[in-house]
Amino acid sequence: MVKRLISMMMITTVSMWALTGCDNSAETTEQTSQPAVTTAETSTPAAHTVDWSLVASDEKPANLTDYKYPFTLDSQNVRDYAEYFDVDNATAQHNLTVSMASNEALSKALDQLSETYLSHELTDDKDMTLIIHTTPEVAASSYDYVLSDDFAKGLVLPIVIVPDGKKGEVEVHGEMAE
Repeated sequence: MVKRLISMMMITTVSMWALTGCDNSAETTEQTSQPAVTTAETSTPAAHTVDWSLVASDEKPANLTDYKYPFTLDSQNVRDYAEYFDVDNATAQHNLTVSMASNEALSKALDQLSETYLSHELTDDKDMTLIIHTTPEVAASSYDYVLSDDFAKGLVLPIVIVPDGKKGEVEVHGEMAE
């Protein structure tokens, strides 16, 4: 029953992402400086780089010690997420909120990546990250995106551009396979 509920939640979340764009943020410590931006050097010059200033939300990172999450720490959704991904409830609460808001950041990055975009994934560990797989002509880079939507306002979602040319594969859970 729990697996079915989580599978249904995942399908709903993915459907919501497809309709509205990903808008997730990840738990980070309070930041007082500008978001981190890095670009990795490659042996061949990349024809395309992401301009993170066009992605930036201009929102300040939230203080996580007193952040008011939309899910309570002991809610069924948080407990199910924690059990399914083998994380503590606080991480589950944060990741669930960030994952549901991640379309905000993804859609802004996709505006620049267009045909170079191949797939994306969110990690489910303590340091949730949005990983965007692209074609090799995109420069590898990373950015700490601060969510601005009221649902997850101020939460930080690290974004990593990986120009590995790999398309992601969706894993089918046993009870969903036909």
